[in-house]
Amino acid sequence: MEDKVIKQVSVFVENKPGRLAAITEKLYEENINIRAFTIAEAGDFGIIRMVVDDTEKAYRTLKSSGFTVSLTDVLGVEVEDEPGGLYRIANALGSAGVNIEYVYAFTWGRDKALVILRVDNIEKAVEVLEKENALFKDRVD
Repeated sequence: MEDKVIKQVSVFVENKPGRLAAITEKLYEENINIRAFTIAEAGDFGIIRMVVDDTEKAYRTLKSSGFTVSLTDVLGVEVEDEPGGLYRIANALGSAGVNIEYVYAFTWGRDKALVILRVDNIEKAVEVLEKENALFKDRVD
């Protein structure tokens, strides 16, 4: 498990046809690649959250195109793509009193997954997951 703080781009948009296409068109025109992506809807509006290969450029591009954009620190946690990966993260953070506000994930290849987490205390979460990673390594070695 490799833990790191990364910047996430969040875009607040109307929940109507064509809005996602408009956002992704701007990113495409600037050759910005989306690495991870989720949409949370709340009736007439939604929040598109994504991790991209050039965060600052994506932020500037979308902001200058009139979108409501923000940057958020999240954790990108690499885990083995096997049963129990998310449980170990959730259990370690919950036991330490760190609240997970939201999470999304994706897999690549056959053996890795990346879990994106927004937590209420990112410094404590990093400390907890680094300690937990050491425990996992001891079990394997």
